[in-house]
Parts: sequence; structure tokens; C-alpha cells
Amino acid sequence: MRDLMLQFSNNIFIEILMLAICADTLLGVLRAIKFRQFNSSVGIDGAIRKVAMVVSVGILMLADLLIHVNLLAFIPEEYVHDLGVQKLGMCEFFCLLFTACECLSVLKNMVLCGLPVPKKVESWMRDFLANMTSELPMDNGISDKIYEAGEANTNEANTNNSVLNKMKAGGGENVRK
Repeated sequence: MRDLMLQFSNNIFIEILMLAICADTLLGVLRAIKFRQFNSSVGIDGAIRKVAMVVSVGILMLADLLIHVNLLAFIPEEYVHDLGVQKLGMCEFFCLLFTACECLSVLKNMVLCGLPVPKKVESWMRDFLANMTSELPMDNGISDKIYEAGEANTNEANTNNSVLNKMKAGGGENVRK
């Protein structure tokens, strides 16, 4: 157990992941403050996701200690030499994947908060958010979620209108259930 804790605390990949998690959490909170959209469900979901990442990295580190997997065998020698890494186990590999996801989230929060981001990166991120998520604010500053809530109200109003039309048509007493 002591060996696991020592390796966990001295692993540069885990340190980078922890920095990315802290940056993402901080920017997520700042974004919630800016848009006045604190939501405990979103916060709890994010915290659970981050804890699950750290726990899975710990379990993968334990698996690396037991199995001794080195994924550098799949990378050409010249790249391995340039990277300066001696071992890339399952733990480090998943740290890289989790760090990439966290960095995308940090970048998304930076764009949505209006922090300075290079124009090409910002346009790519806005395209990505527009095509893949519902988090991109529209031009007038109203978020898509508010827009979707408006659509839900419109759909509810249309349903109510159809109920009223059925009631006018003569079957009104048993239309609503």
C-alpha cells in the first residue's frame, strides 16, 4: 500500500491530471457565477465524475504494479526517445485521456466565460459546442437551455390548444386524464 501511495504521489501524469481537474472545477464555478446558474445536480455530477476518474486511476496504478504493462511498445522508438518517458502503463495512458477531456472542458469554460482564447481555437470550440452539445449561448446571450425551456413551454401550449380543440369538438369531458 505504501508503494502504491508513493507511486501515486510521484507520478507526473497524475499531477497533470490533478491540475487539469482543479482548473476545470475552478472555471466551472466561475462560469456558474458569471451566468448565475448554480445547480447542485450539475455540481454533484461533476464531482462524482472527477472522483471516479481519480479512483479509476488509482485502481489502474494498482493493476500496473501487479501486471507491469508498458504501452510504449506500441509507439515508434523515435517518438519514445523524444517524449523522454520510460514507461507508459494503463494508469498513465488513462491519465492522458482524462487530462485531454478535462482540458477540453477547461477550454469550453474559457470560451463560454469570454476569457481570451486564440481565434482559431475559439471558433473550433464554438463549432464543436454548436454541433455536439447544447451549451453554446446564442447571439443574444440567452443560453440554449433557456431556449429549450421556451420550446417546451411552446409544445405544452400546443398540447393545451389541441386539448381545447378536442373539447370544442364535443368530446371535452373525458379528454384530460
